[in-house]
Amino acid sequence: MMTVSENNMTIKVTPPTEGLFDLMIFARHADSQDPYSWVCSYQIQCLEPHSGEKLPENPFNFWGLHQKVRDFGIKESSHKGELLVAPQGTLLLTLQTSRPLLAIYELVNKDLDAALSKKCLAAQAEEEKLSCHVLCPFQGYYWLSVFVKDLGGSTFRNAANFLIRCLRPINQNELFPSGLSMNCGSGISSSCHGLSNPSHSAPIITTKLGKCNITFHTPANVEVTASLSKDKVISAKYPLERYVLVTHLRTKVSVCIVLPESGVYKVGLFGRSKDHKDFVHICDYVIRCFSDPSWPPFPRVYSLWRRGCVLLEPRTGVLQEQSWVRFRVKVPKAHQAVVLGQEKTVLQQTPNAVWEGDVFTGAVGTQVKLAAKFSQHCSSLEVILVFEVEGGSPASLGCSG
Repeated sequence: MMTVSENNMTIKVTPPTEGLFDLMIFARHADSQDPYSWVCSYQIQCLEPHSGEKLPENPFNFWGLHQKVRDFGIKESSHKGELLVAPQGTLLLTLQTSRPLLAIYELVNKDLDAALSKKCLAAQAEEEKLSCHVLCPFQGYYWLSVFVKDLGGSTFRNAANFLIRCLRPINQNELFPSGLSMNCGSGISSSCHGLSNPSHSAPIITTKLGKCNITFHTPANVEVTASLSKDKVISAKYPLERYVLVTHLRTKVSVCIVLPESGVYKVGLFGRSKDHKDFVHICDYVIRCFSDPSWPPFPRVYSLWRRGCVLLEPRTGVLQEQSWVRFRVKVPKAHQAVVLGQEKTVLQQTPNAVWEGDVFTGAVGTQVKLAAKFSQHCSSLEVILVFEVEGGSPASLGCSG
């Protein structure tokens, strides 16, 4: 194992058997592309070989930080040396940077295939810091490589290689979800899209209640949407998209998530400005919940659910049969708001611009629709939200909070 800094080099040797070995050292100038020249040799006599596990092969030759790591924009690492220990199967590596950088990571272990390896890493890129959360599902040694580039750069360069020793592996059911991007949590990407003041800056959110609310401050010309996914859905009755509700306030966006079952989820945030038709990816969050949540979904959302629309009551998309439900909702620019179910209920607008009224849900299987009229001269109603009516007690239906 060779580690090289600006002024010195350290080599650690583990002979595979007892006997006499030659160690030959080659060197060249740091800025040169010439062949390496032989510098010196040592003879090593091994009387008793080390019987530990074979280390993973590192194709980049050096361990620890690259000799010229400051030129890459990295000031220091949270871990000194080349060997990192993960006693409980988890590790957080952070690199302080002198300028904004993007990074990708590669994790190698003899038992780890490429698909599983990607579920072991969650990367965050901030203005002056790179972070990587590492999960180790097997005992033994891992090789973690870090590749960085400037924001406008074209190629990633190998900046560091770390040897990780996992003493106690993490349960494979607790690995990260598939498909995480290099932008997890808040950071460079969210700032570039105009999102600021995050409620959650770290990429991993752990909840015992099975729900959380992610908020950002946003400019008036930016619209945000969100997706929820899970590698293996066991008992969710509705599509996972129904368990996310995005609310745009005047200067803020709120992404409310409720979970139908335990596990590890990915929340993807996407945004677009008024000048663009398509949404682009902003960042990802990981939500972990190992209690036993069973929240009902939110109502189905239609395209007219826009900036300023706020659902105050009911906050669940599943209503109890044959019961009266109080509706309270803000719908900017609406001239009339009605609820269409077993009967048509016209909501009344209060002085603080909230449309409200009591609605009878009707029988199981009824769809209750919140609709609005946006022009005095147009008689047609536009559907904004749709609720389902189900049987069962209010306790079993829950409340999304």
